[in-house]
Amino acid sequence: MSEGEKRILLGNEAIARGIVESGCQFFAAYPGTPSSEILPAVVRFKKENNLDIYVEWSTNEKVAFENALVASYTGKRAAVAMKQVGLNVAADPLMSAAYIGTIGGFVIISCDDPGPFSSQTEQDTRFMAMFAKVPVFDPANPKEAQEMLPIAFDLSEKYQIPVILRPVLRVSHAQQTIAFHPIPKMEKKARFPHDPQRWSATPRYRFMLHKQLNLKLQKIAEELNAMPSLNFIENDLEKATFGIIAGGIGYAIARDILAELGIQKDIPILKIGTPFPFPAKAVEAFIRKCVHVLILEETEPVIELQIRDKLKIYGRLDGMIPNEGEMLPEVITQVISDLCKKFSIPVREITSTGPLEKLVAGLGLPVRRPTLCSGCPHRASFYALKRAFPNGIFPSDIGCYTLGMNMDSVDTCHDMGAAITFASGLYQAYHQDHQDIPIIATIGDSTFYHSGASGLLNAVYNGSRFTLVILDNSITAMTGMQPTPESGITADGHPGNSLSIEALVKGCGVPYIRVINPYDIKGMIREIQKAHQYTRQREGGMAVLIARYPCIIFQKERLKVNPVKVEIRHTPPPEKGLPRVKSGEMDKSLLPVFREEACCQCDTCVMQCPEGAISRTEDGYVVDYNKCTGCRVCVQECPTSAIDMPAVGACIGCGYCLKRFECPSLIKGEDGRVKIDRLTCVDCGLCIEVCGQGAIYQVSP
Repeated sequence: MSEGEKRILLGNEAIARGIVESGCQFFAAYPGTPSSEILPAVVRFKKENNLDIYVEWSTNEKVAFENALVASYTGKRAAVAMKQVGLNVAADPLMSAAYIGTIGGFVIISCDDPGPFSSQTEQDTRFMAMFAKVPVFDPANPKEAQEMLPIAFDLSEKYQIPVILRPVLRVSHAQQTIAFHPIPKMEKKARFPHDPQRWSATPRYRFMLHKQLNLKLQKIAEELNAMPSLNFIENDLEKATFGIIAGGIGYAIARDILAELGIQKDIPILKIGTPFPFPAKAVEAFIRKCVHVLILEETEPVIELQIRDKLKIYGRLDGMIPNEGEMLPEVITQVISDLCKKFSIPVREITSTGPLEKLVAGLGLPVRRPTLCSGCPHRASFYALKRAFPNGIFPSDIGCYTLGMNMDSVDTCHDMGAAITFASGLYQAYHQDHQDIPIIATIGDSTFYHSGASGLLNAVYNGSRFTLVILDNSITAMTGMQPTPESGITADGHPGNSLSIEALVKGCGVPYIRVINPYDIKGMIREIQKAHQYTRQREGGMAVLIARYPCIIFQKERLKVNPVKVEIRHTPPPEKGLPRVKSGEMDKSLLPVFREEACCQCDTCVMQCPEGAISRTEDGYVVDYNKCTGCRVCVQECPTSAIDMPAVGACIGCGYCLKRFECPSLIKGEDGRVKIDRLTCVDCGLCIEVCGQGAIYQVSP
């Protein structure tokens, strides 16, 4: 790619271009939507332009932050990227870095997720910047994000302070034509200045550093006030009935809406690109010109809170703008239209979206929630967990496996690594009351490397006993197939050192470690039960199972999953001599019947029935045939074979495979029976083991 060339780039790619155009020599990141595409784009530009930039996927955000920060101490320009909740993980070094400062320019890219769409929170990084006392840039579009980065690096280097660039999801994932600028040749050699009073500051010196930080921010605020490229007025008027102050993406939304309403020449907009330090002089001067002012910013009232005189202000604090969720164009359009009418400013009528919504509703498109991919090994793991312990507690973690909640096998999803610490806390709480309940935690391989080991060390140290299942699919799947430390592949594709999960678990002091294949569902159920038994033995302790099978999406070109062609019968095989069952209607001869003389009164059938159709009474077990769907799970799970119920050998429309296995390739037909979506089926064959009626069978090659 040559200088002066223009390309349509994703917002994160534009950010990557801005990073290399700023002369960055060290870049680290941890993947997380909406930031994941930045590092691969940096690698691409590095290779295309033969640049000497060190790039790494770090094991977590704190590690990435500290690696990049100390590189800046040697005089080199460095940057780090993560999603907004990742900045929580890096909060400790962020706070200290604000005091200690930098030498080479150091920029933190923290991508926010208003909505949220793929995060635990929709927290606003601008607040984190204010809390840490570091400058923050808020781009309105990909082009501006690219152009802000050289300014951010220069500012960081000039004042020796970390600077944050905060794009929101709609900036990171938007596309825009980007002009390529020259890439400077940075030939700074690493030199670490020995200055313990700065780098290892005691509390007394930290007080002095804090004082210096406050002085820096005052000077930076004055400089930003005088930078029209970052904070400027569009359609400036001497006097205006109504004006808008917009930060970041709010500016892009405001411009489009004003043009749609035909009032772009009537309403001035003050665009805020640097919400902290706050350009107070520019804001106060703008407010003096306006009778009424609307604040548009995503997601919290950061700008609004810094305005002293709020008498003229409309925004989030007075409820004019919703206090949660994205600033949807249709909502903001209505807000601006209503305010214009209130202030006697003529506007065009808003085109109603009602007819379109009615048309879409009339199509009768099914609503399908997010689910694990067809052939995903995690689906088999979660199915086995629930079959092994239907009444267990299942703490889980952050990753695509969070979707195990659809299979009733995930009870908690809090933050990275919390599966293990939650399981440990749950065990101790129940153990305190002498209660024994199965606790099976699940965590992904990448998440375990990120923040699982410390929780596991704590659990072993404090004598917790539960089963941990590490779902090892050999990749960081949800965020874009990034390599894990186990892969032995570095961020730019070069060979690295492969780190074994088994060795790490063993190093944490876990005595019971087993590697299992989740595609062997029956075998996995047995191993989960064995592991739980071990945790309850006098000489037992923590048990870890590593469910290892490659991600089906990542491996589909190189690895054909057990090629098992499956079909679904809708008519019983003739040799069974059974009647054809209408969907949802079972012949009485095909319903479950208890043989009391064989029953051991263990309640397994009550716990395993997915419909709650079996209950225990004084006279024994009773089946509510109005609830029973005929799935035969009770027959399969009864340890004494005390339940009689013939397998029809054909789909009866019980829905068990749809509800409990939830493979997207199994779909409900018009007659209520299940059929296979051949466009998405990967022929993994797992569904054969799920159908208790024997309706799903392997086709001979």
